[in-house]
Amino acid sequence: MAKKVVAAHKTGKGRLFTKCIKMTKSPKTGAYQFKEEIIHNDHIKEFFKDS
Repeated sequence: MAKKVVAAHKTGKGRLFTKCIKMTKSPKTGAYQFKEEIIHNDHIKEFFKDS
């Protein structure tokens, strides 16, 4: 189920943005961490490229 904030971005200029979730492994503990951001569609590849 989508949060209200995300659902509000689906109309008008909000279609230009996407909520991205990246999972990374912590070098200290080995546990997985999640990084969430709402980014412009032009910057999605850069978000996932940088680890």
